[in-house]
Amino acid sequence: MTNETSNDVTNAINSISESIGKIGLMQMDMITSGIKSATSAFEPLAKASIEIAQNALNALNQAVQDLSASITEKK
Repeated sequence: MTNETSNDVTNAINSISESIGKIGLMQMDMITSGIKSATSAFEPLAKASIEIAQNALNALNQAVQDLSASITEKK
């Protein structure tokens, strides 16, 4: 009888340990999925920001060149 109680307690402890392990793995999967989602959302925004900055610099450069050309032509 003591052996049966001991087996029941051991089974219960093993069950709880297994459940805790599964919960931990599920939390890690959720965190990993969240990081992947955030990364996939951030990547296009970063590319768009870089393209906007490049376009702004190109426009500024063109404006400076046009201004420079107009000043040198008047001389």
